[in-house]
Amino acid sequence: MIQQMLNFFVYFFSSPSVMSIGLAVVFGAIWLACYRPPLITKPWLWAVFAAGAVLAPIAIAVTAFPLRFGISWVYGSLWSQETLSQWALLASLPSMYLFGLVQEGFKLLPVVAYWWREGRDIEPKLGLAAGAVSGAGFGILEAQWTLSYIFTSGWNWEKVQIEGLVALAGFWESFFVIGVHVASCALAGWGLARGWGWQFYLLAAFVYLLPSYTYVLMSKELITAVQAEFLIAVWALIATGVVLWLRERKSKV
Repeated sequence: MIQQMLNFFVYFFSSPSVMSIGLAVVFGAIWLACYRPPLITKPWLWAVFAAGAVLAPIAIAVTAFPLRFGISWVYGSLWSQETLSQWALLASLPSMYLFGLVQEGFKLLPVVAYWWREGRDIEPKLGLAAGAVSGAGFGILEAQWTLSYIFTSGWNWEKVQIEGLVALAGFWESFFVIGVHVASCALAGWGLARGWGWQFYLLAAFVYLLPSYTYVLMSKELITAVQAEFLIAVWALIATGVVLWLRERKSKV
């Protein structure tokens, strides 16, 4: 398993391109601009951003290998493959939520580090901004990996001409997944600053749950790929709207 994780890290950084990195940064900047983080007056936020990015491949590797293996082992010990197949929609929920807890936990680490350094007392609006920045760093690095795979797999504009908008699904998904990453961590950062750290951490993991669960629904052919992309986009917009409402609500108090 250790070798698999090492191979994953090599693969994660094996084929970055100017195009994939540039698009990921643009996508992240668009979402982050909605939150207006004080990156100039609070330069430490750049460190939070960098830490969020560094933690992205680690979190993905942890969920993809030891955690996934452990869940599969537990499920396999309790139920037969036939039973798991019949109850896949229900059985997938705990594992998907656990994946969310791990990813949100890694994204929140830079925010918690600053919160602790400041004597566990920061303004909720600043906690929200810090969470958004960490989520953006995480989402951008994950997106550049996804976009690099798209470009190296032979994507070109001819595919768009032949397949239409379906050929752009990977870019669409990457854009809105970054939005989910930013919103969920911003929500957790706001809750941490308000003194509701663990409650909002659990809530942030739930925000991550729906986009992940769409893949289960697709595997069971309950929704199409286009419908899954639409659900992810709607969820990203809803999550962003809720968090921005909290931000503006707090600013008026």
